Amino acid sequence: MKEKIRIHLADDHQVLIEGLANLLGTVTDFEVVGFSLNGETVYKDVVSSAADILLLDISMPFKDGISVLKEFGQNKFPCKVIILSSYDDLKIVKEVMKLGAKGYLTKKSAGENIIEAITAVHRDEEYFDNYIRETIFASFTHNNPKLNKKSFTGNQLLSERELEVITLISLEYSGKEISEKLFISLNTVETHRKNIMKKLKLKNVIGIVKYALKNNLINP
Repeated sequence: MKEKIRIHLADDHQVLIEGLANLLGTVTDFEVVGFSLNGETVYKDVVSSAADILLLDISMPFKDGISVLKEFGQNKFPCKVIILSSYDDLKIVKEVMKLGAKGYLTKKSAGENIIEAITAVHRDEEYFDNYIRETIFASFTHNNPKLNKKSFTGNQLLSERELEVITLISLEYSGKEISEKLFISLNTVETHRKNIMKKLKLKNVIGIVKYALKNNLINP
């Protein structure tokens, strides 16, 4: 029998916790195993509940989400963390990802993305909701004359994340630079690169650049 993904919720709003618990309870593979109403108890509560995934709010009483992540980092991370926040500031996103969070969702998009986020992070992938991803990508490709973002829609072969990676490779960003710009690990960048090569049956970076040019992801 497949083990369920054990989820702990940390937010200072009881109503939100109850709503999330009800939503996640509809998923056969999920089990909500605990909750915390303030940041001070999160680490102890998560260890006690033996959760696989923690959904953590940034604005928590007594100890905020960033401080909780620092506490996790000082010990061995007891689980994978997805930030669920009202904030969409890229400085905050960058900070929490550097501190070890694996995903970031804005509360306004949680309902439509939270199941996908939990599943992805449990598979060891990083996850951002669409608004955060688009903001991250736009923040460092803005006014780049070679970028043709309009061609990202309608591609049936590659995911949008893979399209972002293939475009950045074609714009001569290194794996480390892509990792830093997209707030994902270098291993994740490499995984995307391998998947791109496999899907497109390419042998090298030259093939990636040719694909990007042919499909109007970048301009000559």
